[in-house]
Amino acid sequence: MTKINHIVFDIGKVLIHYDPDIPYSRLIPDADERAWFFENVCTHEWNLEQDRGRTWDEAESLLLQDHPDHEKTIRAFRLHWHEMVSHSYDDSVAILKGLIDGGYDVTMLTNFASDTFREAQKMYPFLTLSRGVTVSGDVGLIKPDVAIYELHAQTFDLDPASSIFIDDSLPNVEGAKAAGWQAVHFTGAEKLRADLATYGIDV
Repeated sequence: MTKINHIVFDIGKVLIHYDPDIPYSRLIPDADERAWFFENVCTHEWNLEQDRGRTWDEAESLLLQDHPDHEKTIRAFRLHWHEMVSHSYDDSVAILKGLIDGGYDVTMLTNFASDTFREAQKMYPFLTLSRGVTVSGDVGLIKPDVAIYELHAQTFDLDPASSIFIDDSLPNVEGAKAAGWQAVHFTGAEKLRADLATYGIDV
């Protein structure tokens, strides 16, 4: 098995929690109405474009053209974004810190809007501990596009074959593999420890 020299973490749902329902369960109490809103207004696909670099002003204006009656709840997505990242996964963070303290080369690769990522770093200072991070909103690329993995490897001088990527999204794991990386699907800290151990990484 190839020796792993570089460990790359995703962030959302690996190190910090993310759930838009947290503020919206208060803003739109009816579950069916809330589901309709996320399926038709502030959709996953809409939010992903902010991860690709679109500004929130542009994003909100686009939705307001088609849904002017939902202005308050549309603008609430950015306004209450900090509530969506409600807590860190301390067991995963312990692995991250343990790897860094153990001398491993650790970086991060995340789909995140530029401005909200900087807010997340202030909320969760451990997001500043790795050697560096590629933020999709900064570079105009998003996972699982192979190009963002290639850019990350080039930026941080990683050998893809000796790099391992950790992500909760199977498509993103497959994207890393398509870029020539090793990769594991994150479902919890205990499994991550076991997965890393199969690569000779004990933490």
